[in-house]
Amino acid sequence: MKGKKSGAGNRYAVEAEALAAPIAEPLGIYIYDVEYVRDGQEYFLNVYIDKEGGVTIGDCETVSRALSDALDSADLISDPYTLIVSSPGLGRALTKDRHLQHSIGQDVEIHLYKPDPETGVKDITGELVSFDPEQIIILAEPPAPPRGKAGGKKKAKKKKADGESSENRLSDEGTSYDKETSVESTAPGEEGEKSRQDGEDKRLRLALERSSIASIRLAFYF
Repeated sequence: MKGKKSGAGNRYAVEAEALAAPIAEPLGIYIYDVEYVRDGQEYFLNVYIDKEGGVTIGDCETVSRALSDALDSADLISDPYTLIVSSPGLGRALTKDRHLQHSIGQDVEIHLYKPDPETGVKDITGELVSFDPEQIIILAEPPAPPRGKAGGKKKAKKKKADGESSENRLSDEGTSYDKETSVESTAPGEEGEKSRQDGEDKRLRLALERSSIASIRLAFYF
């Protein structure tokens, strides 16, 4: 649920999360996010929970009952509000480092503030590998080559050096692309065994500057 946040709302969210965490953790549930928002004339305390394998309606009800009692005892929020405990959803936004940590190894959708100047790419989907305060690393399919003039093809420039092949790297502002590994030939009897590996070999390792990312969310497929 979207709504307006305030300074007091942020404080309520932080304190409500502190109450919710010890309720959820013994159940194998972690608090994904908490927000206190205003929608029209109503206030909502939205608590998003998750666990390995996904949460159930029963999980939401259990946490909601216990958290409601804890909130009443703490007298945390004086204004009337509605408590909603739910799953963060399939295409959840990854806004905090802990969201990224729980999503490592999964596919994410990244939207950049502006298109990549070399390839025109603004939306990228790939497997989240790692992250740090400066960058987010993903494995993604190679971007489509830039379009040349009609009826012609752009030829790649090769840098020749003694015993040195051209460097297989494309970089630009905020984004760098590297081949994860080289593609090896497969013997006739090894296609099935190496099919997954070959798929990984063709992906690129992208280092995206966090300052260039407008949004990142978990990818889901129908």
